[in-house]
Amino acid sequence: MKDYIENRVLDVAKYIIDSKSTIRKTAKIFGVSKSTIHKDMTERLPLINPQIAEQAKIVLDINKSERHIRGGKATKMKYKAIEG
Repeated sequence: MKDYIENRVLDVAKYIIDSKSTIRKTAKIFGVSKSTIHKDMTERLPLINPQIAEQAKIVLDINKSERHIRGGKATKMKYKAIEG
């Protein structure tokens, strides 16, 4: 694996762990696709640093379990804006 990819993977993992950020938000910050972030976190990071991979996985699992709630809130806000 190339050095710049390893550095990106570690930077992304540190950002996700520190900020509890979602994959979409992280992808925007780093200027890469959601698919790249997902592949970095699920395939590349465990090979580079398994301990950090476990921490990142915990955050991503929490975000995944809460996504339906965030989606519902976004829809509620959208229709509130249309009414008002």
